[in-house]
Formats: sequence, C-alpha cells, structure tokens
Amino acid sequence: MTKVILIDDDDDLRLSLAQGLELEGYDVQDHADPTDALECVTRRFEGVVVSDIRMPGMSGIDVLKAVLAIDAALPVILITGHGDVPLAVEAMREGAYDFIEKPFSSQRLASVVRRGLDARRLALENRSLREHLESVSAVEERLVGRTDAMRLLRAEIAALADTDVDVMVRGDTGTGKEVVARALHDSGSRASGHFVAINCGALPAEIIESELFGHEAGAFTGAKSTRIGKIEHANGGTVFLDEIESMPLDLQVKLLRVIEQRAVEPLGSNKLKPLDVRFVAASKADLATESQAGRFRADLYYRLNVVSLLIPSLRERREDIPLLFHHLAREARARYRRDIPPMTPALEAELMAYDWPGNVRELRNVADRWVLGLWRGLASRPTHNVDVPSEGVSLSEHLAIYEKAVIEAELARNDGRMKPTYETLGLSRKGLYDKIRRLGIATRPEADSDDV
Repeated sequence: MTKVILIDDDDDLRLSLAQGLELEGYDVQDHADPTDALECVTRRFEGVVVSDIRMPGMSGIDVLKAVLAIDAALPVILITGHGDVPLAVEAMREGAYDFIEKPFSSQRLASVVRRGLDARRLALENRSLREHLESVSAVEERLVGRTDAMRLLRAEIAALADTDVDVMVRGDTGTGKEVVARALHDSGSRASGHFVAINCGALPAEIIESELFGHEAGAFTGAKSTRIGKIEHANGGTVFLDEIESMPLDLQVKLLRVIEQRAVEPLGSNKLKPLDVRFVAASKADLATESQAGRFRADLYYRLNVVSLLIPSLRERREDIPLLFHHLAREARARYRRDIPPMTPALEAELMAYDWPGNVRELRNVADRWVLGLWRGLASRPTHNVDVPSEGVSLSEHLAIYEKAVIEAELARNDGRMKPTYETLGLSRKGLYDKIRRLGIATRPEADSDDV
C-alpha cells in the first residue's frame, strides 16, 4: 500500500523527490494534479501527504484543508521556498504536520516523513482501539447479560466483526438471532454498508428468486424494468438469511453458487455481477439433522456453517432475566413515554420461575405490558396471591416463598397427586420431591400411590 502521496507540479523536482524517498524504502505515489491525489486520500489511508505549497490552481494550503476535511489526523508535510516561511507557519496553525524549506536533502525529507508515518500509525491505532471499545459497548447494550454464555457470545462477535467469514447463528425462537447478526454488521468494517435482512419463510415461492437475485426487464411476464435484488443491494454490507431452513431446495442450489462465486446473476441476464458481502444465516431448526434427512442441502449447510454462534435460551441464563427485564422496560419507557412502575418481589419471582418458551421476544412483551400498566400475570401459569415481605428478605428467599406457593397451589388443584403436579410444572418426579423436602411443603401420606 502507498505510504506517501507526493504532490508537486514541477515534474523534475517531483520525480527526484519520489526517487529519493523510494531509495529510503518508502512506497510513493506522485501526482502533478492535486485533485487526482486527493482521490486517493481516505480515513483509512496509512501514510502521509507531502505537497508543494505554491502550485497553480490549487495551492498547498488548499490541499491541507481538503485533506484535513477528510481526516484531521492525517499528517500533511508542506514544501516551501525561502520566501514562503511565513505562509508555512500559518499552515502549521491550520493543522499542517510540518514543513520543510528548500533546498533540502532527501535524507532530511525522509526523516520528516518517518516521523509523520509514526504519528499516523499511532493515530490509527488509537482510533481503532476507540472504535473497538465503542463497538463492544454497543454489543453489550444490545446483548444484555452477565452470564458466562453471554460473555462468550459477545467475545465471539467482537472477534468475528472485522472478518468476512460467513456465520451461522443458532438459537431458539425469540432468542435474538437478527440482533446478533446486526451486532456483527455494526461492529465491523461493513457498518457503513447495507444490512439486508431476508426472511426466507415469509417470501412467496413465486417471487423469492426475483427478490433475492433481481431481474432484467422482460425476464418474465410483468418484469417491465430492471430490479436490483436484495443480495446485490447488500453489496459492501451484510445479508442476513433468517429461517433459511424454509428456502426451497432448488433455490438453495442457486444460493450456494452465489456464496461460492461471490457473484450474482439476475434473472434474464447472462452476466455475473461481483459481490462483496458477508452472509449470516439463521435457523430455528437443526440444519445438520435437516440435511441428513434430505430437507436441506448438505453442501449449503457446510458452506454457511464456517463459524457457528449459539445464542442461549432464557431458561439457560435465568440470572440475566432481571437485568434484561429492566433493560427492556427502559426501552418501553422511551417508546410509550410512560414511567416504569416499581419492580415488585412477586413480579421478579414470577419472571425467574417461568420457562420463557418465547425467550427474549416474550420477555419484551411482558416488559411492554408492565410499563403500560396492563400486566395481569403470565397467562400460562396460575396467578397466586403471595404475601412476600418487602424488606429484609433476600432474592433467594423471595424465590423460595413464591416457588412454595406455586407448588402448594398446584398440589391443591390436583388433590395432592404428584404425577399431574410435576408434569404440569415441567419437573421430574425426583425434582418435585426434592423441592417439597427443601421448601418444607406438607403432603398427604398416600400422595405417592398414583406414581407407582
């Protein structure tokens, strides 16, 4: 990569300076026209700009202002004549890194360039660190949790964010697979590109191919104009393929070709269009099992499953539920402009005791209803009036009080019979007996008879 952009309208001097810098070991790109040179300057440029201060049309001061407008941390070194020193001092006030007065040796210029490159490297390293810290913070804001499983997931996202590797996201319904895909996109170098989410199960079979790959005018009846497909629209960004297990098998073949070639061929066209995209796929089904059963192409599964991210269900990270509920309640407060009601011990105990089949999506609905004042308890669990002390009681004691009330109520509803009680509560027989002993719940002597 070019490390020095050299700008000077004097052809002989420019070529001499370029040769001197190259002999010192630098990569040099020289330009007589400042406009051409500025097209090579970006925020990711790792080098320095060296420019003569007096040039027709666009002066070195103009070059300085244009470069600093692109990146204020990019070193600009100005070459001045003997009478231009006051102008160079003014340029230093404007933000020039340094100036060098004619005549000078190639070693003198190389020394200034070396210092400028060191300053540029340090600036880029600091910027990269800040961006990394900001992205990690953003990921933590999106993927809330203190359990080891969530820490691991966030660490994996941070490690993969700046790579182009395709990723498979696995998790139960409602765990936040699209949230993970967006975190991968927004935390990496593709953040400035499009994030295109495609629900493969929601697109009608008759239009899915056109939606994904696009079409040329006249490709089929009703195709009156050219249409860019969703995959091509994501060029430079990320394609998120949700519910990919529902994609028809014949379309899976075409998708595999696109992923392998990194090129797309719209319907009605014979021309491949190159793509620069990352594919993130998500499935609520086990694609390994689906491919073994012939319901999903094994080659597509292995091509997408380069790296796999597993999102834990809520029941696997119960310790995160109160923290996550507070986070979702704050989001609801912002949407509905309502105050968050005080969190009661009974509500927290109920949240912790519930199995959350709908995962984070279901918890978000509960948080919305709580903030809106519409909370009536979890519908799939009986509502119990539990007299829980408000002070001097730890969370574990709150949970024990509520858990005991739920089990006693279910035993009463089943006339003391154990089997329907542990089946309704989703416990094993041993699990229910352990809780009864631990919580000191009274049972009738003949309670075991129906379990034999």
